[in-house]
Amino acid sequence: MKKTFIDEFIRKSFNEPDEKAQLPGATIESVKMGEYTIHRMKCDPGWRWTETLPKIIGTDTCEFEHPIWMMLSGHFVVQMNDGRTHEFGPGDIGKIPPGHDAWVKGDEPVLAIDIQVNGHA
Repeated sequence: MKKTFIDEFIRKSFNEPDEKAQLPGATIESVKMGEYTIHRMKCDPGWRWTETLPKIIGTDTCEFEHPIWMMLSGHFVVQMNDGRTHEFGPGDIGKIPPGHDAWVKGDEPVLAIDIQVNGHA
């Protein structure tokens, strides 16, 4: 019988991520777990997607879907391209569709977890 991801025991740590990206005002650490990649994102106060990433990513706003978004600390505002705005705080879990801007609200850094299905980011 073929083993599936659910049958395997896997232990990973953000202390030794598979990938690490240092961006202006933000750090993204990633671990791969079977068909999933889990990102831990740290954003400094004042960080905003549209002020730091369009030249790096090549789009005006974030075109990635965040199917499972979990806030651990800080406050994050997400504004969709159509103008709808949502705020996330500690303990909040959500889904963020593609086509949005995002920024840190307040003086506390943001720490969030973003779970992606590989090949669907």
